[in-house]
Amino acid sequence: MKNLSSVPALNVGIIGCGNIFPAYAKGCTIFRALNLKACADLNMEAAAKRAEEYHIAALSVDELLADPSIDLVINLTVPKVHAKVSMEILRAGKHVYGEKPLALDTQEGKAVLELAASKKLRVGCAPDTFLGAGLQTSRKLIDDGWIGRPLAGTAFMLGAGPERWHPNPAFFYAQGGGPMLDMGPYYITALVHLLGPVSAVSAMASKSGPGRLATCKEHFGEILPVEVATHNSGSLLFENGAVVTIAVSFDVPRHTHKPIEIYGTEGSISVPDPNTFGGPISVFRPGNEDWKEMPFAYAYHENSRSIGAADMAHAIHSGREHRCNGSLALHVLEVMKAFEKSQESRCTIEIANRCTQPKAFPQGLPPGVLDD
Repeated sequence: MKNLSSVPALNVGIIGCGNIFPAYAKGCTIFRALNLKACADLNMEAAAKRAEEYHIAALSVDELLADPSIDLVINLTVPKVHAKVSMEILRAGKHVYGEKPLALDTQEGKAVLELAASKKLRVGCAPDTFLGAGLQTSRKLIDDGWIGRPLAGTAFMLGAGPERWHPNPAFFYAQGGGPMLDMGPYYITALVHLLGPVSAVSAMASKSGPGRLATCKEHFGEILPVEVATHNSGSLLFENGAVVTIAVSFDVPRHTHKPIEIYGTEGSISVPDPNTFGGPISVFRPGNEDWKEMPFAYAYHENSRSIGAADMAHAIHSGREHRCNGSLALHVLEVMKAFEKSQESRCTIEIANRCTQPKAFPQGLPPGVLDD
């Protein structure tokens, strides 16, 4: 392996200075391949506040896109403009790494990838939590045969909705929001990381009502219009033959389900919450009295947002595929949209846009650098 610490850093700009900005900005300080240089927002006051906080430049969106020193732009805008802003970044000649989802539909998502290919630029997309210690260790346990051949699984993201705590909850219930497009990317991406791509989806969905009562302090008492399904449940058939039952909901006050479990021919594994980088991992094998908690085999068990962008930066220098790549994001987007199509048609939906299973990290990487 070459000296990874010699890989030059890419200069990074961030568009979108909202709630998730601090996690990405702090994450950029962890990885030597990223140098956060500037931020931008339609609200220049918000950009100035973030710039002062993180000792970077505050620019307008046009200024950031025109800055020739910025190599990679992280797109943290709201979901309904993810594709639009990503295409503006690509037209400016810069690589783009975006928050999830890639776009609101597969047609938009394909347009983003086609533009990037025409310009020989990279597209990356969250979530990158599957690159953390919890899901990388889980992947190694499965790959090493601890549960035998995976046959089935369950995945549950069940909550009461973000209107109780989020400072700007309305977009969660507008087109482009909902539990599937908001939280589904974590769970479906994690499952593709663990099992490989999905071949078909059979699902149902429902909406709790026309409006939700906001109880967060910023919008207390407001009725938020609901334009999307608030509960989704179904089955995912994977190319390897495994079938996973999944439910993603904003309609559940409390439950006792584990986030993800995978069941194999020789045992079962309980996988951490895919919205985290760490979390407990347990394995059960016949003959054991109970589940056994497993230690991490990898680093990055704390919040390490930007690890996906850092992996992409390494990949740009080496020429390999990055793990949070556009094909994976498009595949996950099509799987999520298939829930709506299956509900409407009462049919199983075949997935057309396939991807390859992201490569697991090698063990023993130096802190702050990733393989290339």
